[in-house]
Amino acid sequence: MKLHKGDNVKMLSGKDHGKQGKVLRVFPFEEKVVVEGLNLVKKHERAKKQGQKGQIISVPRLVNISSVGLVCKNCGKATRVGYKFEGERKVRICKKCGAET
Repeated sequence: MKLHKGDNVKMLSGKDHGKQGKVLRVFPFEEKVVVEGLNLVKKHERAKKQGQKGQIISVPRLVNISSVGLVCKNCGKATRVGYKFEGERKVRICKKCGAET
């Protein structure tokens, strides 16, 4: 899996096309991620206690990994991710500018 929690990503398709957000959770076996503020759906929440009101809240849902692109810290564009070994370390690199992401 090339995306990690805390990465900035850009939506490449769907209703939120072009918007950016931070990855909150990653589901590697399902190949899906949850992105903050993107792919929001309305959820009806019941009142927990008597006298309290129920409410409608917006919740981020799962997004397929193929629908998002990692935003490079150097060039600021949505890009594909490659890998390079620096000694013992394996680092992610931007395919557009070659910088470490």
